[in-house]
Amino acid sequence: MAEVINMPRLSDTMEEGVVAKWLKKKGDKIEEGDILAEIETDKATMEFESFYDGVLLHIGIEEGETAPVDTLLAIIGEEGEDISELLKGGKKSEDKSGDTPKAKKEDNSEKKSEEKSEETDSDEEAGEGAIPEGVEVIKMPRLSDTMEEGTVAKWIKKEGDKVEEGDILAEIETDKATMEFESFYDGVLLKIGIQEGETAKVDSLLAIIGPEGTDVSKIVKASGASKEKPSKAKEEESADSDKNTSEKSKKETKTRDGGRIFVSPLARKMAEDKGFDLADIDGSGENGRIVKKDIESYKPSEKTASAPATTEKPTAEKPAVKSYVPAGEEEFEDIKNSQMRKTIAKRLGESKFTAPHYYLTIEVNMMTAMASRIQINELPDVKVSFNDMVIKASAMALRKHPRVNSQWTGESTKIAKHIHMGVAVAVEDGLVVPVLKYADQMSMTQIGANVKDLAGKARNKKLQPQEMEGSTFTVSNLGMFGITEFTSIINQPNSAILSVGAIVEKPVVMNGQIVVGNTMKVTLACDHRTVDGATGAAFLQTLKNYLENPVTMLA
Repeated sequence: MAEVINMPRLSDTMEEGVVAKWLKKKGDKIEEGDILAEIETDKATMEFESFYDGVLLHIGIEEGETAPVDTLLAIIGEEGEDISELLKGGKKSEDKSGDTPKAKKEDNSEKKSEEKSEETDSDEEAGEGAIPEGVEVIKMPRLSDTMEEGTVAKWIKKEGDKVEEGDILAEIETDKATMEFESFYDGVLLKIGIQEGETAKVDSLLAIIGPEGTDVSKIVKASGASKEKPSKAKEEESADSDKNTSEKSKKETKTRDGGRIFVSPLARKMAEDKGFDLADIDGSGENGRIVKKDIESYKPSEKTASAPATTEKPTAEKPAVKSYVPAGEEEFEDIKNSQMRKTIAKRLGESKFTAPHYYLTIEVNMMTAMASRIQINELPDVKVSFNDMVIKASAMALRKHPRVNSQWTGESTKIAKHIHMGVAVAVEDGLVVPVLKYADQMSMTQIGANVKDLAGKARNKKLQPQEMEGSTFTVSNLGMFGITEFTSIINQPNSAILSVGAIVEKPVVMNGQIVVGNTMKVTLACDHRTVDGATGAAFLQTLKNYLENPVTMLA
């Protein structure tokens, strides 16, 4: 029976592969373990072996061609076998099953019957799901602009409790914060749809509120029925995928040990488990390659099995040195990703892989800024940090270089007339970016007070969605951790982000003399689609002038 071989997924990120070289030709005899071709993945060029015996009847992807994973790569079967149906796209599962046309026809009838039954069930459930008078169905709310799913951190009310409008029902963890969710209705909490600690998509059934004693079982059933049911085709596809995965786990592509011994990974593992020396085993595969059956049939000689251990006695001049044998146990700890961590991964991945980043670094003399900060902080009820000075200087520099204060939309470049500064704040689960609205109009003292307030809310997970929306530029500061220089990923839809390092005491040249100075490095990451190199450089020059002469920011 002919076997269809599809383009394999040889790495976790592989989506398509290139046939670098065919080692077998159409019509060649194939044995299990033979190398069919060299396939170039997104990470390496790997040898792909056959899992079947037979003749190579068809090559679906020629050398040098690229094809997606699961595209027809080759067909192996008996010499002269008719494979026309397979080439037309016939299902492998049907060919292997040996079903007769009559059986297939009956199977189609069963499918139609099942589809009709599902439609009937759906109609019945739709009728059953009618909401009784006075009953309110509450779904998982979208509590932030990027929220796709939420986790119920805690239920404040329990089933059977009386609920009034304005009462807090539950605490819901979004991708940005844990927020209290209040009821908009009066009644009794009849049903809880998502238990504490469970995660569900937005618009999933969260709770049902209504008059005491109301039967809501039909609503719950209808809600469950609304979930997407896997189709028959998807189930078959999943089964095929599981089978392919099982086959791949049994046999991997050939590896080379020392450039001389050819052995499959499975055979190597079996040899290691049994304590066999691969050098003593003759391979029956192509080029003497050792495969599974060679390990199974190999019997070590008595000499090998009971070779006497000879140890050379150490001399007095050369004391014996025991070889280091590492001890311990490899283990991992699985930590469930929070909604915040999932969103950080998604958003930063989208930014890094879609926006062409480039980086500009400049070193700023901070001696005058340090002296000015001391004088400013001597005023009563005033406290200004270097971070506040950087935010103020950045906001004013954006006013002079509006192209940096922009967004890429594909069809156009949107240049913001307002300046909303995002300030990256590290929290326990990751990173949030609260926003200072109209930061260029604030004094450094006002910036400091607002940043302190927002950072406190962020660490306590009390930030509201509107306090994290609308940034046009972002500042990230790791100077307090002693980091002197770093680069950041742009917080989209912004076009740039400023990375601020620590102030470092070092020798500097002043008026032709080497003196002790204090400098700080800042790096601007730009989206090259909107901000050209010269534009970014000009922005940094203006920023440097403001920081080296803070009095100009007060003019």
